[in-house]
Amino acid sequence: MLEAIQQFFQRTLVTSEQDNDGPTLELATAALLCEVVRADYHHDSRELDALREMLLRHFTLGESAVDELMVLARQEVEDAVDHYQFVSLIKERYGYEQRMELIRLMWQLAYADGELSPLEEHRIRRLADLLYVRHSDFIRAKLSVQETLSGSS
Repeated sequence: MLEAIQQFFQRTLVTSEQDNDGPTLELATAALLCEVVRADYHHDSRELDALREMLLRHFTLGESAVDELMVLARQEVEDAVDHYQFVSLIKERYGYEQRMELIRLMWQLAYADGELSPLEEHRIRRLADLLYVRHSDFIRAKLSVQETLSGSS
């Protein structure tokens, strides 16, 4: 598994900062977003499509690289015992505003299938806490996504 991840990033994201065996920032971000998709134990194609679009917009990767990133992230999430490796990398590398944006993306994913599961909300709350996002900002992000969705209906 680790070898597949390393090969992927050697082909698409070769950077001098990636000298260790830990996850890359892209993989960590995708893995946390995958956590939201799988929170309600239902893999809806609308959520997976939304995740794919988010990764295409957020990172400068081609479509095939994003597809591979999604597969690797889902495998990482399945194999991970906890979120520590992903959360610690994001806390280290993302500023507060970037972490807030990640929480907003999580809310968008949760609503991508047209409904918010209590399990999805709980997962986002837990991840927001781990990322040291203030509760008031967690709620603001949720309300912002709800407002955007109600405006587009």
